[in-house]
Amino acid sequence: MAATVAAPLERRLGAIPGVTDLTSRSSLGTTNITIQFDLNRDIDGAARDVQAALNAALTDLPGDLPTLPTMRKVNPAASPILILALTSKTMLASEMYDVADSVIAQRLSQVDGVAEVTVNGAEQPAIRIRVNPVAIASMGVNMEDIRAAVSNANSTSALGTFDGPNLARTIGSNAQLQTPREYENLVVKAANGTVVRLGGIAKIDEGVRNSRSAAWFNLQPSVLLVVTKQADANVIDTVDRIYAMLPELRRWIPADMDISVLSDRTTTIRASVFDMQLTLAATIALVMLVVFLFLRRMVATVAAGVTVPLALSGTCAAMWVAGFSIDNISLMALAVSVGFVVDDAIVVIENVFRNLEKGMTPLRATIEGARQIGFTVLSISISLIAAFTPLLFMGGIVGRLFSEFSLTLTFAIAISTVVSLSLTPMICAHFVKAAPSPNATWLDRAVERTLTRSVAAYARSLDVVLRHRALTLIVFVATIALTVGLYIHTPKGFFPQDDTGLIFGGTRASPDISFEAMKDLQQRATKIVLSDPVCEQRSAVHQPQAALGARQRQLAAGHQPLASQAARRRRHARLHGAVPGHPRRRPAIRFIVSVHAMGPGSQRVARSGAARRGKGTDVAGAGRRQHRP
Repeated sequence: MAATVAAPLERRLGAIPGVTDLTSRSSLGTTNITIQFDLNRDIDGAARDVQAALNAALTDLPGDLPTLPTMRKVNPAASPILILALTSKTMLASEMYDVADSVIAQRLSQVDGVAEVTVNGAEQPAIRIRVNPVAIASMGVNMEDIRAAVSNANSTSALGTFDGPNLARTIGSNAQLQTPREYENLVVKAANGTVVRLGGIAKIDEGVRNSRSAAWFNLQPSVLLVVTKQADANVIDTVDRIYAMLPELRRWIPADMDISVLSDRTTTIRASVFDMQLTLAATIALVMLVVFLFLRRMVATVAAGVTVPLALSGTCAAMWVAGFSIDNISLMALAVSVGFVVDDAIVVIENVFRNLEKGMTPLRATIEGARQIGFTVLSISISLIAAFTPLLFMGGIVGRLFSEFSLTLTFAIAISTVVSLSLTPMICAHFVKAAPSPNATWLDRAVERTLTRSVAAYARSLDVVLRHRALTLIVFVATIALTVGLYIHTPKGFFPQDDTGLIFGGTRASPDISFEAMKDLQQRATKIVLSDPVCEQRSAVHQPQAALGARQRQLAAGHQPLASQAARRRRHARLHGAVPGHPRRRPAIRFIVSVHAMGPGSQRVARSGAARRGKGTDVAGAGRRQHRP
């Protein structure tokens, strides 16, 4: 596959303009190639180029391919928004898979916002025939005879027809075989009075189409439904629609089948949005409190504070027009904008107070104050917008994220400027009768006394600094150096880490281990994890891919490779208490709350290429071959 299928496809696909990353994964009879494009590349145009490259590569591919290479547009980095686990104490995994694939997955795919629902952990029920090679050799039967007999016995065509001059009748269709007993009586060959039945040369059992796929949920055989959303869908609304449908789904499935939520990505999203909502409310309250303490008059505070709800509501309307949504980025921008939207109104009110102190009437003071300060307010707003404009020209994923942040702040500042130059002066002209007095009330006296002391303390500290200029310069340089050192040693990342309550782990074994032995080791690892009292639930998936190299399996499992095979065996022996002097101990990693362990068949793959990680529009072309560069 790597030499005859993947390489020709990669040569063609790598020549497409705008490709930033090309990743391929090959296994027995299958190749998957993922192409990542630059963010500026149109996804539909990229898809056409990929299809054209696949068509051009057909002449370089083997002529005996069972199917031609196909492509589809996907996002390999998209995380499932919801993982549901199906368990039952009476049903087989194949029966649960049949219900999940034919009922639940079909209905969930119809939910608005759902892009794909995949079913893992089992396969469709099937009859498995294990032929005895010694028996067929002695009976003079070959594999083609067996294949033809099974195929003919399961034909859905009619047995024949009665066709008369006035009436035609079709003889009933040949019913398919459903049980192992029916297959055992199937005649494979009859010659010279000798009848060879399938049961005499083969072992026939009920099974599934793919016997090397298994999943467990809290040590129970399980079937997992992995739900991903559409690119433009709201994740919270989509998950809420799925939750609303679960009671209806439970009425459609057998009563002894349970549906459990293994992973819900919206848990942390809802918590983050709620936290940002609290932050926004606290910001508004603190800003209005500070404004009230300095203005000390309710009318003036309302004149300044009315800009907050008007600016925020106008900003939300502008966000709707721009196609933005209420998320962490936009909520953060709204929280930051609260301080900006009040500044312009405060500047206008202070100028009105200054004119009132000169003896002007409220109307005259407001008109003159707005005229005098209008250009200043406009200049402040333009300078603030200019400060956030560079974020609009940032490239990559960071630029895509912070463009929404920058535009939301721009909307808020622009709307607050209009409010400060229109509504705020109107309120001052009609309701503000005099400027605040420094000693009219106890609050005035307390605030003035605090401000006077603060100014005096600042003056004393400034006097000390001016008398020790050399020491001040040394402190300044030391502060800069300390800041640089802290910046270097402070952990950095694209997004801050948070606790989702979910840990993905992987288990590895020798490449020549059997499926059943790996299942046993996986179950033993599950029991170790569940023995921790803080572990709420655990799910495991076992879908081995023997064709993956050792290094690629390690990357797929999310582990760093061990120093040597001997070190790995010693570590495994110490874990199970098989080495003298090393008592049985728990693994070094502690699985907390909710754990989902994925086996060697995980869909994570080793990434290759010199392109930038995480950037670009994704188009995946899936062929029949795969090559790992």
